[in-house]
Amino acid sequence: MIHGSGIGDDDNVPFAPQLLSRLLSYTLPYRWLLAAAVACMLLVSGVGLIGPVLLGRALDNHIISGETSGLGVLAVIYVGTHLVAWAGTYWQTYLMAYVGQRAILRIRQDLFDHLQTLTFKFYDRHPAGVVMSRVTNDVEALNELISSGIVHVVSDVVTLVGIVTIMLFLNWKLALLTFITLPLLVWAATLFRNRVLRAYRRVRSKMANVNANLQESISGVRVTQSFTRERRNVERFDQTNMENLQANMHAASLFSVFIPVVEVIGALGTCIVLWSGGLAIIGGTLSVGTLWIFLNYAGRFYQPIRDLSQVFNTLQSAMAASEKIFGIIDTDPEVKDAPGAAALPALKGDIRFEGVTFGYRPDLPVLHGVNLELTAGQRVALVGPTGAGKTSLANLLARFYDPQAGAVLVDGRDIREVALGSLRRQMGIVLQDTFLFSGTVRDNIRYGRLDATDAEVEAAAKAVNAHEFIVKLPQGYDTEVKERGAKLSVGQRQLVAFARALLRDPRILVLDEATSAVDAYTEVLIQRALGRLLEGRTSLVIAHRLSTIRNADKIVVMADGRIVETGVHQELLAKGGLYSSLYERQFKGQEAV
Repeated sequence: MIHGSGIGDDDNVPFAPQLLSRLLSYTLPYRWLLAAAVACMLLVSGVGLIGPVLLGRALDNHIISGETSGLGVLAVIYVGTHLVAWAGTYWQTYLMAYVGQRAILRIRQDLFDHLQTLTFKFYDRHPAGVVMSRVTNDVEALNELISSGIVHVVSDVVTLVGIVTIMLFLNWKLALLTFITLPLLVWAATLFRNRVLRAYRRVRSKMANVNANLQESISGVRVTQSFTRERRNVERFDQTNMENLQANMHAASLFSVFIPVVEVIGALGTCIVLWSGGLAIIGGTLSVGTLWIFLNYAGRFYQPIRDLSQVFNTLQSAMAASEKIFGIIDTDPEVKDAPGAAALPALKGDIRFEGVTFGYRPDLPVLHGVNLELTAGQRVALVGPTGAGKTSLANLLARFYDPQAGAVLVDGRDIREVALGSLRRQMGIVLQDTFLFSGTVRDNIRYGRLDATDAEVEAAAKAVNAHEFIVKLPQGYDTEVKERGAKLSVGQRQLVAFARALLRDPRILVLDEATSAVDAYTEVLIQRALGRLLEGRTSLVIAHRLSTIRNADKIVVMADGRIVETGVHQELLAKGGLYSSLYERQFKGQEAV
């Protein structure tokens, strides 16, 4: 069960007006369209206020008095106000939808762009499903506020001011009686505001947990079914889903209490107008038409307030989502270019680890003062038991993380002082867990070098002996591999990953258990290709297979985050140390095969 995995899950963070200001800044590029929408809204609000006055005058001046002359003109004007309101509402709605969708597009793009810059440490802490929820659900929660909420606020405020002005003009005493209920409305809004905000923050957090659970379950469905864990997974999802339901129902229950409270207060205000106005008519100080206008406006007086409470509900949800979204956008990448970082020229490939200490958590180091040197063109193999720190060295070389102490130097330069892109563009990395993207085989091989020709793509595939299986696919190089390369076998995906790395023509090549998923026959083909292609490149090979290690220029044996042995295959066997022990346990049987 994933709990508290969202970004910014503190339910007690105070409401920050700067969040709303920052959110609305995304509408600034469309301010003229926004202004046009507001103008349409003002027109709609204005003509909407004329209707009750027209009907009231029709009652007093024509219907009650029996004077029908001019009644038709009032009727035509009344219909005309509704036609104008219809046209204004159409353009107001269309323009705000356009502005809102464009703003949402920019927010989602900014969020995705920033996610591309965040380092592995961020993704170590935040499940993929939670991050996906930020880009999808949380961004969508902003849509209603931007597309309609902003204009509704302005419209309701204008309508409210207009109603108050007209009521005061018609009969200020009756108007003041209508406004008696305002303190009750202010009290109700204040009482519910903070509770609703906390409730919607909790809703966003629980929805993120549902997405995280769903993403994990779908990605691991093969493991789930192989271990017959379907029932347990259903129970976990049911629990997460139920927590989401409870959070939503808590928010809904708060709001379901708030709306009727506003309705009751509105009904109380209408009763006061009806009672006082009725007495005034009996006393001959008020006309029936004027009372009708007041009753109509009294009902309308509370409608903008109810609408504002609905917008307030939308605002609270949007603010809770904004906290999560801007929490990601404001997260600084922990690994980034230093100010004035210079681009690396073409590398020779000398690598040196100097006193490197590193831990994924600073208080739990996995590497302890490691010193290691690789000369240009040298092939170095890292071996050792699980958890020895082999992959951590590769991660530091590619600068996916920075060490807590010591330095990693390439061609004598600390990689923290050079432009990150210029380093990684000259590296090729093949991991044990090969990741292929949706698209064709050709697209995946070309992934690291988009300007490569079809001939170069095929040459890279031939070099790693992938061409033979690729041309047998239904559409050859244009075969869709589907998500994560689902249409290819594990070994085939690994061969495509080799071709992808080698097409880039890297000066430094990192292979992290890259042949462990390949069958023995395919591995022989790969080793023949690598024997040619690694020539002249510095390569760091993390492996446990004998065929990958025996021909290395240097074998480095690691244990508990330290280098314990260094040498070539025969030397290390003769020492009778850890390498010899690993060889006896892991490699000797493989060699016999």
